[in-house]
Amino acid sequence: MIVHAEGRAIEASAGERLLDAAQRAGLPLEGTCGGDMACATCHVVIAPADMVRLAPASEEEEDMLDLVPQAVATSRLACQIVLDEALANLSFSLPASSATVQRS
Repeated sequence: MIVHAEGRAIEASAGERLLDAAQRAGLPLEGTCGGDMACATCHVVIAPADMVRLAPASEEEEDMLDLVPQAVATSRLACQIVLDEALANLSFSLPASSATVQRS
């Protein structure tokens, strides 16, 4: 399946975390905590039209996103999004500040 980020099509497999697909494609997402929701370094912004296709964020994910200054209504942690065929063509972007920090 394909997901879309930063103007690029990214090949992903069903059952794979969005974080892993994005990292493999070279996007600057750290995922420092390995998906334990302890860092928010995999913060992404989901396209508003695609939010309805995602399962709601857990309370723990919402708590972690509350600590992210640039979080918006469609913010999610890429480590918590497990891709399946229903999420084919999902579109997301990186927050401007995290992309800048990661590339410095």
